[in-house]
Amino acid sequence: MELGAKTQLATMTLAAQSDAPWAVFIGAALALALSAAFGVVFGEAITRVVPAPFIHVAAGVAFIGLGIILVLGKL
Repeated sequence: MELGAKTQLATMTLAAQSDAPWAVFIGAALALALSAAFGVVFGEAITRVVPAPFIHVAAGVAFIGLGIILVLGKL
């Protein structure tokens, strides 16, 4: 199960148990926005130091590596 699905399940559980489901919604929305903001800020900072083509290759290698690990873990 991917992280996004787990987050949605956790949010649904919190909303179902809460007397303030709109507070859960606002908290979850703010957490998602803050996470995206961190990604943008740190991503922009990294590209000032490391050229984009190197980041693309590193990301590709990381995704392939994680894919192999996940496939081998399911065998």
